[in-house]
Amino acid sequence: MLKDNAAIATIAVKDLKAAKKFYEGTLGLKPDTGREGAQGYKSGGSLFFVYESQYAGTNQATAATWVLEDVDGTVKDLKAKGVTFEHYDMPGMTHEGDVHVAGEMRAAWFKDPDGNILALVSR
Repeated sequence: MLKDNAAIATIAVKDLKAAKKFYEGTLGLKPDTGREGAQGYKSGGSLFFVYESQYAGTNQATAATWVLEDVDGTVKDLKAKGVTFEHYDMPGMTHEGDVHVAGEMRAAWFKDPDGNILALVSR
C-alpha cells in the first residue's frame, strides 16, 4: 500500500521565522514549497517540512536524520555556526568529542531552536 510512495520528515516549530533562519541559514537547506505557517525544503532526494504548531519541541526522540559520508566534518562545520551537540549514554556506543561511535557507525545529535532532535549518521 505505502511501499511505492515517498515519506517526508515533518517537524513542528513554534516560530516559523526562527525555524527558517536555522534550517536555511545554519543548516543550509534551500526552500522548496511553502505556504502560510509552513515551509518545505529539499534535502538530497528527500523532502523536509516544518510547520507552526503549539506542540513544537515536545517530541523527545529523533525527528529527522541525515545520512552522510562525513559526520565529523559536518559536526565541525555546524559547531562553527553555533550548533551545540547532544551527548547520550547508549549501550555499545562511545564518544569521540561530539560524535557517538559504534563500530563503523558514527552519529551526532543536535536540536533545532524548538528543541526538536535532529541526527547525523554515517553511511
